[in-house]
Amino acid sequence: MSGTELGLAISVFLACAVEAVEALTIVLAVGVTRSWSSALSGVAAAAVTLAVIVAALGPALTALPIGVLRLVVGGLLLIFGLQWLRKAVLRWAGLKALHDETEAFAAETASARAAGRRSDGFDGYSFTIAFKGVLLEGLEVAFIVLTFGANQHRVGLAAAAAGVAIALVTFVGAAARAPLARVPENAMKYAVGVMLTSFGTFWGAEGAGASWPGGDAALLALIPAVALASAGMVAWLRRLPARTAVGAT
Repeated sequence: MSGTELGLAISVFLACAVEAVEALTIVLAVGVTRSWSSALSGVAAAAVTLAVIVAALGPALTALPIGVLRLVVGGLLLIFGLQWLRKAVLRWAGLKALHDETEAFAAETASARAAGRRSDGFDGYSFTIAFKGVLLEGLEVAFIVLTFGANQHRVGLAAAAAGVAIALVTFVGAAARAPLARVPENAMKYAVGVMLTSFGTFWGAEGAGASWPGGDAALLALIPAVALASAGMVAWLRRLPARTAVGAT
């Protein structure tokens, strides 16, 4: 496995783990409060939907000319990476509230209880909330898997990394029977943001016709540069006049 492929696998694993933790919180809330069978049916339906999306878009991406593919992939990764990096920087700078899985679980549980009496059979509320939660959290990861995998022609590797992350989070969540509040989500989101931004910059520039000194080895300088720039941004934001933190999402 090359260094680029290792970076691909790590980035996909971390991104999927973060989204899986957030999806787990939603599923646990409706499962414990209302109906496990309906919640798990929603999870299964969302998983099938995501699989269809990946199966449909994967071949379309890999059919693009390599230059166009790298430009498209680079642009998508930059969009996702800068979003993740922005949230992590704002949280570490104290300008955005940290995402708390315990609070999220309590809010989802309260909403489930306020939704009215559940039926003895199929519970539409549990199914819908679980389906929506898993689908929305999974869509971003699905696109990351597709873009990373298509550019390197290693969709299988990216999908395997995502599968391992989902299996690990599911196993730990089932064992704990509680939201995984101790997972360092912000640190993981920061790492994913740095990796996606770095790879997006690298591949986007290549797709636009640029040539990086040293080829793939340029990533060894690009990744630390993005990390240092974002750390500098955190330090700069912390020196600004105190502001009220915005809500965590």
